[in-house]
Amino acid sequence: MAKIIIIDDDESTRETLTTYLSELNFDTYSADCGKKGIDLVKKINPDLVISDVNMPDINGLEVLRQIKEFDDLIQVIIITAFDDMNTTIIAMQKGAYDYLEKPVDINRLKISINRSLENRKMSQRLESVTPNSSIEYELNNTIVGRSSVMREIYKKIGQASATRITVLIQGDSGTGKELIAKIIHSSGITKDFPFIAINCTAMPETLLESELFGHVKGAFTDAVKDKRGKFELAGEGTIFLDEISEMSINLQAKLLRVLQEHEFERVGGEAVIPMKARVISATNCDLHKLVEKGKFREDLFYRLSVFSIYSPPLRDRRDDIELLVKHFIEKINVTLHKSVRKIPDDVMKMLKMHDWKGNVRELENTLMQAIVLSKGDVLEKENVLLRQSDSIADSDAKVGSNISIEELEKIHIKSILEKTNWDIKTSCEILGISKATIYRKIDSYSLKQ
Repeated sequence: MAKIIIIDDDESTRETLTTYLSELNFDTYSADCGKKGIDLVKKINPDLVISDVNMPDINGLEVLRQIKEFDDLIQVIIITAFDDMNTTIIAMQKGAYDYLEKPVDINRLKISINRSLENRKMSQRLESVTPNSSIEYELNNTIVGRSSVMREIYKKIGQASATRITVLIQGDSGTGKELIAKIIHSSGITKDFPFIAINCTAMPETLLESELFGHVKGAFTDAVKDKRGKFELAGEGTIFLDEISEMSINLQAKLLRVLQEHEFERVGGEAVIPMKARVISATNCDLHKLVEKGKFREDLFYRLSVFSIYSPPLRDRRDDIELLVKHFIEKINVTLHKSVRKIPDDVMKMLKMHDWKGNVRELENTLMQAIVLSKGDVLEKENVLLRQSDSIADSDAKVGSNISIEELEKIHIKSILEKTNWDIKTSCEILGISKATIYRKIDSYSLKQ
């Protein structure tokens, strides 16, 4: 019979879980604080501990640390009424089996208990070849969300950041794939080393190969001196390959060899250079479908997706929109030296109901635009200019039902320029484009102040 300890300062939680677990024929014990819980763990050496996070003496993360220090095979499930990203990630890094939000879903808890105990049995049968390590770190709250899908992402970040495992992040544009990659890098064993990002769509194949692996003098016409590539510059850190789906088949083969052999040569060179960096790749395409169509190497796909994370579209986590709105407003206020902090209920409802096809990036850009246009401390509805369907509907009313994409873009750019009194810098921030691009659009559309 498996032995389970419940550590929680809330008496009703202890009683409820004790009754439930006893009915499932578990040998159940309980403690009302962290210190008593640790003493009980050392006394009876349980198979599983279920611990709260916030307790009056020592918190659940410290309980987790001491339990793992005493016996790494003891499974620990953390439960809390105050879940957040940082705590979730730290708990998973320190070896928690799961992290559940109160009130606890009994069915979810039962599944987690059974799986954790099975995991313990499996661990007891296997000989560990790597020591357990726990790394303390501080993490800025760059990803916001408490929805179930985001909590699962936090858990995966915690698991991935503790090793150098290769990670593939998939999801729509604007869902924060690079942010996830940066947090994996900065919250784990690579945090003291470089994070090098490269967009695979930003340059032609020959130049991309040189950027990745470097080149020696004379390798090609413009190679006037030796150059180190991104893999070399990353050292023992992380190289982030964005839009990996756009990499040519030829370069895919070379990348596969690097991942297999953990070494590479500069373009035109003969010296073998060891590859020590962890590779994180990202794409907004379904790589599996590209493999089926013969547009992406199957062997490379499996090398890249050793550990996969799916970054969900904003429409699949609408419960997070209010948190995101408040987070971005504070961030934008600091950036733009504004003080917009009041959000009317009808404005928040409108933001929650919008489709957000551009995801979190679109939400942030929309809020920046609204705050720029606001004259007081209230986020006014008329300044929240929603794109996609709403923008199209407004534009259709002005120019007819057969509006082209070019005409819609012209109307939108002209509207932003007028609302900012042709402040080019501010207009670029709202539109999310460079000065060179906006000047080109102004010229091509013959826009005048």
